[in-house]
Amino acid sequence: MSSALTGLFRHPIVQAPMAGGVSLPRLAAAVSEAGGLGFLAAGYKTADGLYQEIKQLRGLTGLPFGVNLFMPQPEYADPAAVEVYAHQLAGEATWYETELGDPESGRDDGYDAKLAVLLDNPVPAASFHFGIPSSETLESLRRAGTFTLVTATTPEEALAVQYAGADAVIAQGVEAGGHQGTHRDLPEQDGSGLGLLSLVAQIRETVSIPIVAAGGIMRGSQIAAVLAAGASAAQLGTAFLATHESGAHDVHKQALTNPLYVRTELTRAFSGRPARGLVNRFLREHGPYAPAAYPEVHHLTAPLRKAAAKAKDPQGMALWAGQGHRMARELPAGQLVEILAAELDAARTALSDTGVRR
Repeated sequence: MSSALTGLFRHPIVQAPMAGGVSLPRLAAAVSEAGGLGFLAAGYKTADGLYQEIKQLRGLTGLPFGVNLFMPQPEYADPAAVEVYAHQLAGEATWYETELGDPESGRDDGYDAKLAVLLDNPVPAASFHFGIPSSETLESLRRAGTFTLVTATTPEEALAVQYAGADAVIAQGVEAGGHQGTHRDLPEQDGSGLGLLSLVAQIRETVSIPIVAAGGIMRGSQIAAVLAAGASAAQLGTAFLATHESGAHDVHKQALTNPLYVRTELTRAFSGRPARGLVNRFLREHGPYAPAAYPEVHHLTAPLRKAAAKAKDPQGMALWAGQGHRMARELPAGQLVEILAAELDAARTALSDTGVRR
């Protein structure tokens, strides 16, 4: 099974699927062409939009790539809490001269239609966030020749991923930028996530399927560390956010290394689900009051985030970033993969030499 995963790339480097227009076909293609595994993000796209991006990516590379889907979310949000939050955001709407979004714009992100696209037009790899697909779905994808991965943030979630029949688990540490891929959204557990190295080690002792480690990884030496801890590959998001092929807003890219942003924080302010981003005005003012309501809050704040981006105002944008954001390098994605691979080789050599000396 591990060889089925490692057969998808030359270097154990996976580009994280970042939704919201960041993971463009050109980014995934550049990563795959350089020997990593590029990923498209199906989140917040239509099924036809996903199909067109897959078609475009196939025109850019003949090498393996993956597609990530968001799992549909259960209906447990408190409408009253969402309404209260909407009242709190009224001033933001006035400031950015826009209307708040409709919180009831849809819950499942077109999951069934996007899954049908992947079954009708099989891709080399597919990953899932916010939960686990049914065993039947995973088996259908396997029969279609697709390698399946599911995000887990605890050993218990990883065990459930293995039990469902996924080919691999993505161990996401609390350091990761963007949304935590918890299977259940429990507010009482906010901020209690495990650090990546501890998580990988615990999952390695819990499951037998391959592990892809994700969370705060920015250098090849960190990739070497998670491989030593038991992972088969590393998934990097923030590291690719600043690359030339990334679809991230220029303001977002610049903020990663701007000394004005000294830390990140997990927040529900922008989407209603815990997600790590740079601490800006919006996060500070609204984070403490945002309800556990995804995707309702995501829909509610979407026009605000769009207006802030249009105004090039980073203080109103969701500046998703992992804890290693200050180490971001503005490079072509393919060059970044090559540098990471060289750093990984150097770290492995250093470890080997240390072992010889001892």
